[in-house]
Amino acid sequence: MRDLDITEVAQRSGVPASTLRFYEEKGLITSIGRRGLRRLFDPGVLERLALIALGRAADFSLDEIARMFAPDGRPRIDRQMLADKAEKLDRTIRNLSAMRDGLRHAAVCPAPSHTECPTFRRLLRAAASGTLGARRKRVPRSSRN
Repeated sequence: MRDLDITEVAQRSGVPASTLRFYEEKGLITSIGRRGLRRLFDPGVLERLALIALGRAADFSLDEIARMFAPDGRPRIDRQMLADKAEKLDRTIRNLSAMRDGLRHAAVCPAPSHTECPTFRRLLRAAASGTLGARRKRVPRSSRN
């Protein structure tokens, strides 16, 4: 495949040219020359942009993503960093799930006022204490009162 100018890369990747220039400034991608005033890129830049998009979707910062590439441009991903990010995403999912469940309950709660609803009160206490969505330790059935 021939080299791609910045307009072609933007069209194929869906990444605006301004973002491509920013990524180049940050060292995430590298142009290989120019055709007139337009930057040229190796076709492999499309895969690299896909990896950057995947990292951004997983909430990695651009600096974290930059560290995922070796100086020669090949992926060099720290597996512990991936595991740490997965744990952070798990916490976010638990928090959002607890909030969703609380909102659904509040929407159909038969209590005259939400402040009179025990479930809503638990949600308020959890939000105030910062434990909203925190993992609860499971107690074996035989140990329950």
